[in-house]
Amino acid sequence: MGLAQPRRRRPDDSRDAAGQRRLDGGEAGVALNDDSLVPPEPSPLPVPAQPPRRKFPSTIGGVLYILVLIGMGTGIGITWASHDWRLGIRVVAGALAAAAALRLVLPQRDAGMLAVRPRLVDVFIVGAVAAVLLVLVHNIPDQPT
Repeated sequence: MGLAQPRRRRPDDSRDAAGQRRLDGGEAGVALNDDSLVPPEPSPLPVPAQPPRRKFPSTIGGVLYILVLIGMGTGIGITWASHDWRLGIRVVAGALAAAAALRLVLPQRDAGMLAVRPRLVDVFIVGAVAAVLLVLVHNIPDQPT
């Protein structure tokens, strides 16, 4: 047909298996002597140095995130334990507003767990949830008992 055909690998081909080396450094396809039948002694593995102890949390944003979680847990606890649900929701909304403000002022490298999405998206979403909670607290009428 006149088209070029792929060549088969031949022993003189540099990519042939006979020219490759084994893992132990010997040439592939060469007969082994009696000494090489004995497996080599395993080399001792180096003992890895102990990594430095990680400090938790590692950023100021991580500490502030924990404080925000404590504030939200306090608000949920107030809502659960007392009959004044409005106070508990206000505490949760305040913690979320604090998280939004902290995300706005902290640099990216220090934000820690407060940084989940891009800065303005985080601030908008968390601030909007805080605002909605505050609006609901003030606009839901008291139920007659």
